[in-house]
Amino acid sequence: MTGAAQLPAAAGLATANIPAVRAPRVWVLLGKGAGGNAQLLALAEALGWPYESKHLAYNMLNLCPNLVLGSTSVSLKRKQCSPLRPPWPDLVIAASRRSAPIAQWIKKRSRGHTRLVHLLHAQAPLHRFDLIITLPQYRLPARPNVLQLTTPLNRIDPHRLEQAAARWASRLRHLPRPLVALLVGGNSSSYILDPVTARRLGGEVSRYVQAAGGALLLTTSPRTPPEVVRELFEAVDCPAYRYAWRAGDPDNPYLGFLRLADRFIVTADSASLAIEACATGKPVAVFHWPTRRRRGQRADHPSGGPPRSARPRWGRWVFDGLVYWGLIKPARDFAAYHRALEAQGLVTAFGEERGGAVRAPPDDMARAVAHIRQMMSRRPIAVDEAGEN
Repeated sequence: MTGAAQLPAAAGLATANIPAVRAPRVWVLLGKGAGGNAQLLALAEALGWPYESKHLAYNMLNLCPNLVLGSTSVSLKRKQCSPLRPPWPDLVIAASRRSAPIAQWIKKRSRGHTRLVHLLHAQAPLHRFDLIITLPQYRLPARPNVLQLTTPLNRIDPHRLEQAAARWASRLRHLPRPLVALLVGGNSSSYILDPVTARRLGGEVSRYVQAAGGALLLTTSPRTPPEVVRELFEAVDCPAYRYAWRAGDPDNPYLGFLRLADRFIVTADSASLAIEACATGKPVAVFHWPTRRRRGQRADHPSGGPPRSARPRWGRWVFDGLVYWGLIKPARDFAAYHRALEAQGLVTAFGEERGGAVRAPPDDMARAVAHIRQMMSRRPIAVDEAGEN
């Protein structure tokens, strides 16, 4: 995939025998994760530079710790990957653990010329990357090359939202207003959505919708277990349109719900559901329940433990050091993420809705693009480098 934007050559450079400046050559390393891939491609498009998508497939060696793998491509299934060969890129954009050794290997092959931008987390020493763009739930320590955002970088095309609204408006016209969309996630590394929680969710949301005099637009997701779907649907006792997620279904109402709903309730296990609802500019409430219990976790700390500020200073140093070197991958702290959204005025906890104007999400994409452009501007990129990297 290649974008169309090019940086203009500076006037008079050619006549002065100085190489004209070209747009950076960008590679985007794509894996299996749809959410991560969407953020990578959205960032590449926002930069406005031509880019190539490099699809990667991994063998069993990708399970080795990244600190052991270092800068290598041995974890790739070469025959199933896009070619990785010169001319090497000026910039590599990648995400998460498995692509980190590959990005470092590309930089090594380019003799250090390639700049590395990594999204989310790396589980590798952070100083090996030029810029890491992350979110609060990944719990990376503060460092000069770590950019903390509030919202993920994936965005939904407004044209797709309008198309979905046109398709679903007549099908939902019989339901009373306000329309309350309930966007349900499911099991994750931090949460278990069990039938008991599903019944509580269905019952409490039903009472909320009945009190508002409206109707419920309910959709599940790929991570919602079938037994949870059954319990949830049975617990809903208000005017509702229920949709159980199905793979590849062209009639999925999710985008229509985003455009047509008057307010949203999202489950706490998903960052993307929350921010996609926030992007509509309508009220968003988060339905919380306790996270998975882990060794050493107290029952009165449903977010997975005491907040960082409550830990002894030496404990914070040790924890941050282990994360910095990629020796541990901490459980995602969704409580920290929700606190960040609440501090921005983007969400409230379900049952604690407040009045007042709804704030639009910050333009984190613009922040990310500005940081990358500033980073790349520190090294001139000339046309005559094209085959020498």
